Amino acid sequence: MLDVVAADAAIRALLSRHWDVAGTLVPLPGEHDANFRVTAPDGRGYLLKLHAAGTADAEAEMQAAVLAHLAARDPGLPVQRAVPAGDGRLVVAVEVAGRRRLARLTAWLDGTMWADRTGIGDEVRAGLGAMLGRLDRALADFRHPAAARAYAWDLLRAAEQRDALGWIPDPDSRTAATAILDRFAAEIVPQLAACPRQVLHNDANDRNLLLDAEGRIAGLVDFGDMVETARVSEIAVAAAYAAIGAPDPVAAILPLVAAYHEANPLEQQEIDVIHELVLARLAVSLCMAARQSRAAPDNAYLLVSQDDVRATLARFAAQDRHLARMRIREACGLAPNPAAPGIVRWLEANAHRFAPVLETRPAADQVAILDWDRHGANAGILEELTDPAALSAWCERQLAQGGATVGIGRYREDRPVYRAAHFETPDPAERRSIHLGLDLFAPAGTPIRAPIDGVVEAVGDEPAAGGFGGHLLLRHATDDGTPFWTLYGHLRPTSLAGLAPGRAVAAGDRIAVLGDLAENGHWPPHLHLQLLTHLLEMGVGIWGVAPKSQLEVWESISPDPNIVAGIPASCSAVPDRTPARLRQLRRRVVGRSLSLSYRDPLKIVGGRGARLIDEAGREWLDMVNNVAHVGHGHPRVVAAAQAQMARLNTNTRYLHDHLVEYARRLTATLPAPLSVCFLVNSGSEANDLAIRLARAHTGRHDLLTLDHAYHGHLTSLIEISPYKFAGPGGQGRPSHVHVCEMPDLYRGRFRAGDPEVGARYAEDVGRQAAAARARGGVAAFFCESILGCGGQLVLPDGYLKAAYAHVRAAGGLCVADEVQVGFGRAGSHMWAFETQGVVPDIVTMGKPIGNGHPMAAVVTTPEIAAAFANGMEYFNTFGGNPVSAAIGLAVLDVIRDERLMHHAAVIGARMVDGLRDLSERHPMIGNVRGLGLFLGVEMVRDRRTLEPAAPELSALVEAMKTRHGILLSTEGPHHNVLKIKPPLAFDAADCDRFLAALGGELNRLELTSV
Repeated sequence: MLDVVAADAAIRALLSRHWDVAGTLVPLPGEHDANFRVTAPDGRGYLLKLHAAGTADAEAEMQAAVLAHLAARDPGLPVQRAVPAGDGRLVVAVEVAGRRRLARLTAWLDGTMWADRTGIGDEVRAGLGAMLGRLDRALADFRHPAAARAYAWDLLRAAEQRDALGWIPDPDSRTAATAILDRFAAEIVPQLAACPRQVLHNDANDRNLLLDAEGRIAGLVDFGDMVETARVSEIAVAAAYAAIGAPDPVAAILPLVAAYHEANPLEQQEIDVIHELVLARLAVSLCMAARQSRAAPDNAYLLVSQDDVRATLARFAAQDRHLARMRIREACGLAPNPAAPGIVRWLEANAHRFAPVLETRPAADQVAILDWDRHGANAGILEELTDPAALSAWCERQLAQGGATVGIGRYREDRPVYRAAHFETPDPAERRSIHLGLDLFAPAGTPIRAPIDGVVEAVGDEPAAGGFGGHLLLRHATDDGTPFWTLYGHLRPTSLAGLAPGRAVAAGDRIAVLGDLAENGHWPPHLHLQLLTHLLEMGVGIWGVAPKSQLEVWESISPDPNIVAGIPASCSAVPDRTPARLRQLRRRVVGRSLSLSYRDPLKIVGGRGARLIDEAGREWLDMVNNVAHVGHGHPRVVAAAQAQMARLNTNTRYLHDHLVEYARRLTATLPAPLSVCFLVNSGSEANDLAIRLARAHTGRHDLLTLDHAYHGHLTSLIEISPYKFAGPGGQGRPSHVHVCEMPDLYRGRFRAGDPEVGARYAEDVGRQAAAARARGGVAAFFCESILGCGGQLVLPDGYLKAAYAHVRAAGGLCVADEVQVGFGRAGSHMWAFETQGVVPDIVTMGKPIGNGHPMAAVVTTPEIAAAFANGMEYFNTFGGNPVSAAIGLAVLDVIRDERLMHHAAVIGARMVDGLRDLSERHPMIGNVRGLGLFLGVEMVRDRRTLEPAAPELSALVEAMKTRHGILLSTEGPHHNVLKIKPPLAFDAADCDRFLAALGGELNRLELTSV
């Protein structure tokens, strides 16, 4: 080892000579090399590494080369940057204390060592995984001869450490490490042969990782353990140290693994060996420490973390290794048990052959759901009923009240009744509470039968309170021989006599009877039926109740047992997942292009009027949901839907009063000759149909649209939506689409005050119509009656009148897109196009039409409708169905009866007055605009230059949410328009609350920017 005190002068000299650097030196720990932090007088920091005497030149050069490689491949990676010597070399041979050393200098990375921080959470571990995924992606094409070395810390060579097992002083650790390395040699090494290989950092331990003040990954240092090995080793090494101190080490590494996999996708065989590699790394660490303690007992660097390693290994070893592997698979988006999907498919295909589990399979009117969920209607009762006899009596009363013969305890219920100690988990903050079986409540002594041919796997008895009582495990097999099991709990132990392991059981055979309180684990008499695709290492003692955090894993191990039982009732509960967990699952099963609102997305479970309600019961003032037009959960709309759904829902090939009544009522709100209605399911579908109508009537193909417009997500509508085709991922303007100038009175060429401004903007519609005419003519001009994505822009007076004239002169039709702004939202009129004094040829409607129910409409003239009836039938499976029509009628009634159009005008005027008052005190408000309750507030940094204040508005929206519970959003080409379009249940008090909160946040923003 280097005597750093004696070598101080030599080190200073070499720094000055080769790098022209001077400063203070602080020695740092290292297993082999001598490391120094250097702080120059100007404050710049460096890391000087003196490689251990005897280090091959190639190894030192590799460490320098990899930093250069990473700087080129991914400059944003938080790794050190090499500092060349004066002659350009990255590695300099020097002599220190009479020994040849190889010296390298790198820039210093600021941060606190991971090992010195407490409270490391999932977000930090995920950050580590993401960083390592980026790192290994950047290293994928790095090659260096020195990387192919035989290195003891290479996990591929872990089994070679078995000769040091006997030197591990702690007997429990020695036993665990021996089992791990023996299994590693026999099972894991062959699997690693198929895994990808590359050069890795190979030592992302808690003393090589730096965190910034916010706890984010700030740096990865020390590439001295680099080696070419199995890629998955990178995760295993990092995970072994990231799990230190965690009560559940498997849970601790899941965010790391998942984030790595997202950044640098792993192959399935890699995922399947991660857990064993983590165990192997911990075992190797113990072996290396034991070996070193014999050779150099004073090496503090190597011994510093061994207590943590032993404790972490013990926690890992205490957990079922099959379950750990499944948890890791699930974190990576794989089926936790790969056999489970095939088993479930076989069961579903053969369920008609299964025998009843009870004497007969009960009919729907013979069963009653006994709700035991902690969030259900009986939660308070269950908390009080701690006495088994009282709980049993309550269950009997529930059955008697419903006239049922069988009670159902649902699969996946989150139950508060599991109070016994054996339901605890390694994490003190969580108990096992998710019910994995199907409970069939019936009197003690009720016979139980085997539903499927099988063989007795095991028999057991667990009579203690909270236990399984007598229980039986049967093994079955699919046609291809894949095994699965059924578990029967809370049985009378004496009824299991003679059911020895290996005995064959036929479907329909009587296998047991239900036990009573004294023999079934002190539960109300019932059968716990559980379906299993894997027994882990638990056998007959496999869990019947799972931790909520492992729900998806246990769904794979224990699928819904009603596949077997066939009870005609809703026997599965929908678990209540956290917003964070829902977000993870959503990213897997829902297209990622479907975005979420806000930095911390909300989990919304209810709504009332202008309020949304989250899972904790907090109410949020909703100021952006123009879909819930008459208010969330309006009782008249809900009642209409429920009543009609209970009677009939079918398609429009049959006569039904609601369809005709709704079409008559809807068209009566529009000016003549708009009188023919087509009912569809969405605004996008409505606009697509409008294109077809226009082309059928005109015989022409080209379409006119406004810049920044958005008309829907279908291919035909993306083509006429510059907001999409000219944005990220767009493919540009199609040749048949002509984009007209957006009439923006705030930023456009022509500003407010000119009485002819509308006509001036409309001149571009004439130019584009002429261009279309040169290609064969205009089919239609699409224009929202108030521009939404364009920035909540009110059209200038006279614009549509002049634009429609240009279009009609070119032989085209005029389409008013009222999908966002119709049904009285404008305040002065039912339809916003009416404010322009025009009558379009086609009107499209959506969003507010059904108050959240998926319906939409197209209304046109008899002449245009007749042209569309060209022999090709138009049919829409769901459009105009009786339920949708009933809902639409209820919405029209509520708008009329609650005077919501007038309400929109009054509250909208109050809002505009308040916003304009705020604009006099806050120069960030550049423009206030809109009609009724469809408003926009454009935010600018400078009213003269109109520089958009997009980042400020984004921060404002987040602040209004987090500090005031008010939900808003942004809009416009520059993302600097605050859009306001609440349900029309939004009232004066809501308006005043919003204005007060907005004023406060604008004050805060302006003070911050000073």
